[in-house]
Amino acid sequence: MKAMKLTTISALLAGWVALALAMGARPCDAQTAATPVATTERAPVLVELFTSEGCSSCPPADEMLQKMDKLQPIPNVRIVVLSEHVDYFDHIGWKDPFSSHAYTDRQEKYAERMKVESPYTPQMIVDGEFQLNGTDAKTAVQDIQKAAASEKISVKLTPAHANQKGKISINVQTPPLPGSSSASSADILIAVADDTDVTNVPSGENSGKTLTNVAVVRELKQVGKIDKTNGFSQDVETSIPASSTNKSRVIVIVQEPRQGKLLGIASAQYPI
Repeated sequence: MKAMKLTTISALLAGWVALALAMGARPCDAQTAATPVATTERAPVLVELFTSEGCSSCPPADEMLQKMDKLQPIPNVRIVVLSEHVDYFDHIGWKDPFSSHAYTDRQEKYAERMKVESPYTPQMIVDGEFQLNGTDAKTAVQDIQKAAASEKISVKLTPAHANQKGKISINVQTPPLPGSSSASSADILIAVADDTDVTNVPSGENSGKTLTNVAVVRELKQVGKIDKTNGFSQDVETSIPASSTNKSRVIVIVQEPRQGKLLGIASAQYPI
């Protein structure tokens, strides 16, 4: 496992903003960026960033992800972002408080399926279909546009029925699955993520830096499946970390088995 050598943060962000403006980007605020995507005309695309506070190459990618989330720079596309903090940098001077081996395992499965030599940080995965260096703005835009062109099924998030605090209602349309998918079934995952987390890092490769991360995943679990004959409609319990004082997001992902292609997604602020 390795970290890639990157250019400066300022140059990367300047390049991203310039690219976004060249494409006719229209800024939107962070609140809008996390509203339910299934009810908008913008095509939803999931961008997962595998990152670590213990990796000196990651802060530029973390900042670029924040720009994606805030600016929503690609016309007719709603970018749904997730920061998934891996644990394989925890032994070199700073234990990332958001790291989990579950996210390392998710990244390793992507690497295996996509035939990547080894997982690395920062790595972006777009719609479970494309992988790239997490600071490569040009490739990110190209991959997001490709992903946006794929048909997706409808996913809706609504508050659960009365007296069911901590639950949300998920409705995934009944089959058929998208014609672009060869799978006979799909997994339904739910992620709970902090809107924003800020850490003053006292040691390790980022010693002395204040790091800001967006949509930091705190929980990711499978809650159901759909197949050729059954959709999914259910109230599902979510857990917001008791220690968290931040606003949170709930993201529902419909994905081909064995961590395959994304088939549908919805995102909302929590509580809805």
